[in-house]
Amino acid sequence: MAGSSVVVGQPNISNNIETPKNNRFALISLTSLFFMWGFITCLNDILIPYLKGMFNLNYTQAMLIQFCFFGSYFIVSLPAGALVGKLGYKMGIVVGLTIASIGCMLFYPAAEVGVYAVFLFALFVLAAGITILQVSANPYVSVLGPSKTAPSRLTLTQAFNSLGTTVAPFFGSWLILSGVDSAEVSSGSSVQGPYLMLAASLLFLAGLFALLKLPDLGRSSQFEISPLKALKFRHLRLGAIGIFVYVGAEVAIGSFLVNFLAEPTIAGLSESSAAKYLTYYWGGAMVGRFIGAAIMQKVDAGKVLGFNSVIAIILVSLAILFDGSIAMWSILAVGLFNSIMFPTIFSLAIQELKEATGHGAGVLCLAIVGGAILPLLQGVLADLIGLQLAFILPIFCYAFIFYYAVSGSKLEQKRS
Repeated sequence: MAGSSVVVGQPNISNNIETPKNNRFALISLTSLFFMWGFITCLNDILIPYLKGMFNLNYTQAMLIQFCFFGSYFIVSLPAGALVGKLGYKMGIVVGLTIASIGCMLFYPAAEVGVYAVFLFALFVLAAGITILQVSANPYVSVLGPSKTAPSRLTLTQAFNSLGTTVAPFFGSWLILSGVDSAEVSSGSSVQGPYLMLAASLLFLAGLFALLKLPDLGRSSQFEISPLKALKFRHLRLGAIGIFVYVGAEVAIGSFLVNFLAEPTIAGLSESSAAKYLTYYWGGAMVGRFIGAAIMQKVDAGKVLGFNSVIAIILVSLAILFDGSIAMWSILAVGLFNSIMFPTIFSLAIQELKEATGHGAGVLCLAIVGGAILPLLQGVLADLIGLQLAFILPIFCYAFIFYYAVSGSKLEQKRS
């Protein structure tokens, strides 16, 4: 999410665990992980136009890339939580990095055999590793210090996640899409080198974390997720839908940006040039996260969420109704207003859940599957009514988020 992170069914941590006074080294090590999975997730936006051209795919088929990647979250999240409960956060990170590395390695044989399904399998394995990594690293950051400062630590580490999504488009356009106009696109060889480098980096980090002397936290004798305990709360149920449509809209827009900017009526850019403009979309989300955090110190979070959703609707509408630079910069500016949506929806959805908070977090994480389903649906629309008009789907998503901000997130009055 691209740059979004969730704790899934966090294993119980005893209150009497003494956290080391100086965890700076551990936190610095963990920030590298947030950067890496933001970087890898954003590379999907580069892979989509590349593999679309390589296999002559329609938009629906191309969106199977996001379907397999984010579908892994839905399938792997709960087993990953159980695994981390047995191994602890540190070893969970090692396992996640190793599996993600294997997924990257699979891109080499996928390019050799030239079969789209093998690429999709590689993406699924890669995403499974990233999912385990998220389930391990997020709560690890939370417990490495006083609970009062946990949100600030997570905000800082997630900023590095956004940094990864901001840098990735330059890397991808240079090493992958630069070969689109050459013979390499027919063989897929342009992805082999970059993903082998990523595999080596992830494997190096796995070895490093295995050797580092970090606090051994996160083990749990029991792990249970019971969604029914949380689903009885209306604001949690609607919040899960909010997460579903938000992640779906964010991923769908990012997934189609390169092809959208390459349209002759929009900017007529080459795919490698268009990919560099992804930085404005994801970089805007990074900047907006800091701005939004400051604003929400004084302004109600629901009001900020409602305002941002309205602006997002206006910007996407402009991208549909106009051509040229207006459409181009309008759709890129959506990233700035996406920035606070995920954490705000998440925090509003779990408010006052009390003992059901962990179960609610599990439900919200499963809702990330919106990043798999909605881009695929927008791909179907793009094939039926055209790429530009297909952006009407995110408008409906932001409309629901507006409803959630002004009404759906309100707590139900207790009946006497």
